[in-house]
Amino acid sequence: MDHDKREPWAVQVGAEKILAAEDMRDYAIFALDADGHVASWNEGAERLKGYTSDEVIGSHFSRFYPPEQIAAGYPDWELQQASEDGFFIDRGWRVRKDGSRYWAHVVIAAQRTPDGELDGFIKVVRNESEASARVERTRRRLADLFELAPSGIALLDADGWFLDANGALCDLLGYRLDDLVGRRDLDLLDPTDTGGGLVNGDTRSTGDLLVPHRVLARSDGTPVPCQVRAAASIRDDGSRSWLITFHDITEQLARAMTLRHQATHDELTGLLNRRGFQERLADLLPPDKPGSVAVLFCDLHNFKRINDALGHEAGDELLSAVAERLLAGLPPRCEVARFYGDEFVILCRDLDGDADLEAVTESVAELFRMTVPLRRRHVQVTASIGVKAVEDRNVDVVSLLRSAESAMLDARVRGQTLRGNDHDQLALEEELREAIAGEEIDLHYQPVVDNDGTVVIAEALLRWTHPELGPLTPDVVLAIASRGGMLAELDTCVLRTALREAMTWRRIDGGGAVKVAVNLSGLRPEQPGFADVVRSVLAETGAAPEDLVLEMVETVFAQLEPEQRQEMNDLVADGVQFAVDDFGTGYSSLAVLKELPTQIIKLDRMFVSGVGTDPDDLGIARAMTELARTLGRMCIAEGVETSTQHQLLRAVSVDAYQGYYFSRPVPAEEFRRYLAG
Repeated sequence: MDHDKREPWAVQVGAEKILAAEDMRDYAIFALDADGHVASWNEGAERLKGYTSDEVIGSHFSRFYPPEQIAAGYPDWELQQASEDGFFIDRGWRVRKDGSRYWAHVVIAAQRTPDGELDGFIKVVRNESEASARVERTRRRLADLFELAPSGIALLDADGWFLDANGALCDLLGYRLDDLVGRRDLDLLDPTDTGGGLVNGDTRSTGDLLVPHRVLARSDGTPVPCQVRAAASIRDDGSRSWLITFHDITEQLARAMTLRHQATHDELTGLLNRRGFQERLADLLPPDKPGSVAVLFCDLHNFKRINDALGHEAGDELLSAVAERLLAGLPPRCEVARFYGDEFVILCRDLDGDADLEAVTESVAELFRMTVPLRRRHVQVTASIGVKAVEDRNVDVVSLLRSAESAMLDARVRGQTLRGNDHDQLALEEELREAIAGEEIDLHYQPVVDNDGTVVIAEALLRWTHPELGPLTPDVVLAIASRGGMLAELDTCVLRTALREAMTWRRIDGGGAVKVAVNLSGLRPEQPGFADVVRSVLAETGAAPEDLVLEMVETVFAQLEPEQRQEMNDLVADGVQFAVDDFGTGYSSLAVLKELPTQIIKLDRMFVSGVGTDPDDLGIARAMTELARTLGRMCIAEGVETSTQHQLLRAVSVDAYQGYYFSRPVPAEEFRRYLAG
């Protein structure tokens, strides 16, 4: 026997196809009651089986089966299958009235009342000669293979209209067969697929085509990447058609992407690795404009010492923290990679001249300057940065990276000479001490602008030009001061210079007062006499306490003792304001924040940079703004670089803004012109 156990709907579709394609006069069609007794009899049944209707109506249909099938209970089993599945299709031997046998194709359909009770059966029987049976069995096997194939298969006409499809394709695309037939191939392509129809172009001319990657769309719009193979075919009427197979390669692409990601990204930080960075850089060479592309080669300071002192796990935590800060803080036109150990390399594109590159480099240096809590300690992070802009159109990737690395080594030797012999360390410390005593420390100023466009604060940023080594970055100067025990003296010098400069701002075009903000590294509330030093400098410069904002990172405030907080409160009573710098990157609780004598919260640039692209960052900015308002603090957003960031931050009620969108840090004279303009 040859049974068809497909799903009832699939069987029904198959039966409908067969009956629609054949002359119904060749079929015996009769009805059975629920117990298998003949209830009706057509002319085709009389011709095929040799019985008149009077001879068979009311008799059990098993009389049409060979004795061995009757003995085995096969007829009743057929009815049971039809009752359970709705349809039953069979091929096998049947018996005529004269006892002769014939090979029959049988379809049994169960009939039910509206209440779902079995009401009887319809039987459709066709006589198949042995030759035609072989042909039919072959056709059915092919049909079964078509239906059982795990890959999607479709038959399209020459214009790309679907004529037929198997269940696998219906499942893949989420359509019923009736919904799929009659659609065009273009209707089922995802909008991202621009390769044209499935049966156009090369397929029409060559007769077959293997397409590695086409993107179809499910009924719900979900894209489905497929490998597509098309072959020309001929229909029964002689017209041309196309037989097309679809193999879902979603998992294959996902595995390939995973392998690709693993090959081009650093496992620890998720950043690009050397290979991935080189490939990305190669895509930008040669640049459209000389100097529009640059590489910044960055190396952390003292990473080996941190690894040795706190362990490799702590070192990994530090690298991950640096990676997160760079990812959050870098502008969209910059991309960062980690090569080996503590080496980070940044690719910058769309640069507009030396000034733009200098601004980006300063921004990167500021990002590397951070405090990371590790193993109950607070580790200060800085980095040496080597910069190489692409000026030569013939430069290759390897040479460019080698030049950037060489520039980094030069910067490290120049800026961190204290890592060399004791004489160099002592010399640098002595020269810095003399510069502090002679007030030869330079300051640049960056404005903080409120929602009216008014400059309300200017942050003083440290600069020192060494007589031989030239300009040294703030992190290098702070490192020298730290090793020489001069951080407090350096802060006092910066405070004095900044307040003197702020006194001149009052007289510009009759404008109102502009506060000056000084970020303290060594002069801190936990040190004895902190408030006395601040009051002494205010008195010396003639500045009012209301002119001064003292900035410290969140972790410093969180560690203060009650008496130290009281000393800060006394300064606040005088008129001095305190600002929490890099807010959101520390670990202080809301309870601690509530008690801090601070009037300003500065939202860290790592949250600001993604405001225009990441809804989470905008949500964080909104939450922190509301927190600041609830606590009665002013909220300043740092690192604002685009109009989009500015407008979105303004929409969530940020009070003021600081960043390159308004002005980069500039020397005192240039800042005075900025205020005047």
